[in-house]
Amino acid sequence: MRRALVLACLVALAAPGAAFAHASIRGEWPAYRQRLDYSPRKVILHFDQSVEVLPSAIRVLDANGRNLAGPTRAITRGLEAGIPILPRGPYTVRWKALSTDGHVVNGVYTFGVRVRAPTVTDAVGAQGPTTTEHVVRWLYFLGLALLVGGLGFDLLVQRVSDRRRFWFVVGAGAVVTLEVGITAFLLRAEDALQLPFTAFLYGDLSPIAGGTRFGEAFIAMELGFALVTALVFLAWLTERRELLWAAFVLGLGLGSGLSLSGHSSATVPESVADWLHLSAATLWIGGLVQLALVARTADAFRRFSRLAMTCVAVLILAGTYLSIERFPALHDLWTTHYGHILLVKLALVSVALCWGALHQLLGRSVHGSLWAESAVAMAVLLVAAVLVDSKPPVEQLPITSTHARSLSP
Repeated sequence: MRRALVLACLVALAAPGAAFAHASIRGEWPAYRQRLDYSPRKVILHFDQSVEVLPSAIRVLDANGRNLAGPTRAITRGLEAGIPILPRGPYTVRWKALSTDGHVVNGVYTFGVRVRAPTVTDAVGAQGPTTTEHVVRWLYFLGLALLVGGLGFDLLVQRVSDRRRFWFVVGAGAVVTLEVGITAFLLRAEDALQLPFTAFLYGDLSPIAGGTRFGEAFIAMELGFALVTALVFLAWLTERRELLWAAFVLGLGLGSGLSLSGHSSATVPESVADWLHLSAATLWIGGLVQLALVARTADAFRRFSRLAMTCVAVLILAGTYLSIERFPALHDLWTTHYGHILLVKLALVSVALCWGALHQLLGRSVHGSLWAESAVAMAVLLVAAVLVDSKPPVEQLPITSTHARSLSP
């Protein structure tokens, strides 16, 4: 009787998974980010099960947001919609279908006709980074500073005597980095799909996770920081310094994922400079928090000052190089949105540097002043979060008659 009951429970647990799994897309035509040399006459979606047609199940949007798709009809385990002859340009396909389990699944992807297709995060309808995403990225930068910067302070400056506070700050940084990283990915995916959160749960995230630099970097960094967290946890259990060193080096290297997933037009030298810029800021700001919250001694201040000066030098050099590379003309600094954000960041950095210079002149740290300097540094991170999600100005080339003909459809 007991064996029969156990078997019945196992069947009950397994059956819903097979009977009520929502539909997943298995292929599409045209394919995601495919560049075609001719206009396709239809859009075809294939699923792993039969789906039902909903109104406007397939929409093919041009750059102006006009839907060019005809009525959608059901085919064997899929959907199909006819389209007219498409002129040269990028196109966005937004689709939805009703699964046999009653859930509406959604998705979006892009393709191009005689042009390169944009990433799905630049699809028609996507708004780009929102204010919420800026705040979330700031929290991510802050978590990174608490984690990697905190480890750097303990390893490069001096061993923190108050181990309880040290582990609390570093552990909080690890949790924030992991959880906020997931939130940032979901927000970017929600914006690309243009769906409320309840419907977004059944969206197809594969074009974002595997088809964009942002998605690929997210997966690598989440797995990497999970390993960093595990190393920190083992170091907490065993107090073995070599585990902290491994976590620190790995965490510092993983910061490059933010640079590699940033502006798609960034060159390799720009990505390296971006990583150096972020690493220096992480060590500087994370060390400031440790100094203000955990290691509040004159000796710790003197030791940290040497590291801080190195970090500031790297910040200035890398930031200067990036500014030269990303501003085609000097006037872009005060005539573009990107330039305005950078000026705010430079002003905040200058305030933080003046605070640090004051501490050097006094020859000691002032606890309340350290908190103020840390607050300014965190404001720098917030501006940096907005700057990372903003597009640098592009060089305006003079349009010749030949160039004009090449831009025409």
